[in-house]
Amino acid sequence: MSSIFQFPLLLLFLIIMTFSIPTSAQKTSLSYLALGDSYTIGEGVDLGDRYPMQLVREWNKKEKTPFTAPLIIAKTGWTVDELEVGIQNAATATEGYDLVTLLIGVNNQYRGRSVETFAIDFERMLVRAISFARGNKSHVIVLSIPDWGVTPFATKKGVDPDIVAREISSYNQLKKEICEKYGIKFIDITSDYKMEGGLPESVVADGLHPSKQIYGDWMQKILTELKQINFD
Repeated sequence: MSSIFQFPLLLLFLIIMTFSIPTSAQKTSLSYLALGDSYTIGEGVDLGDRYPMQLVREWNKKEKTPFTAPLIIAKTGWTVDELEVGIQNAATATEGYDLVTLLIGVNNQYRGRSVETFAIDFERMLVRAISFARGNKSHVIVLSIPDWGVTPFATKKGVDPDIVAREISSYNQLKKEICEKYGIKFIDITSDYKMEGGLPESVVADGLHPSKQIYGDWMQKILTELKQINFD
């Protein structure tokens, strides 16, 4: 073969090789940090049924860049300040995360703490979440607090569901306002839970914490937002 044909073929080969070699900017996987309390740790359900686990599993079915297993920093009963202590005691990645979700506050309300104190603590935690997302606010998602006053647990405990609803609403309104202040996506899971939380299939054995099906509903809401995020 003459050199007049060899050069174009060599050039074509080099071009193909250039585009086939991943660049440092191309991600091979995504990382996820889930912050919260019993709703995030999935009290009463199997590990794989927690909403962070369902989210990763569902995303990885169709998307070309998969999530690795999420780091979940959450514990049943945690308030915002206790979550902060939990974060300090956890081995978080120094390079940050591609996605951070935050669902916290129900135990502040349950323990009768003031909305004003919660607002201060929550804003501080939100700033923390943004820093974990490398300052990329579009990669942070906050969920509203479910209204536990509709559950069988609340009925058995004899609480006034209207009082719980008003207090949860006040907490969520502040969360939403703080999220808007920072330009963070706020997902309402409370409205649907008001209609579903009292159903037997919607809670686990303790009559309080959500079932796999409810976590699946939350996962779908997050997944919808996730598909709008550019992870490149």
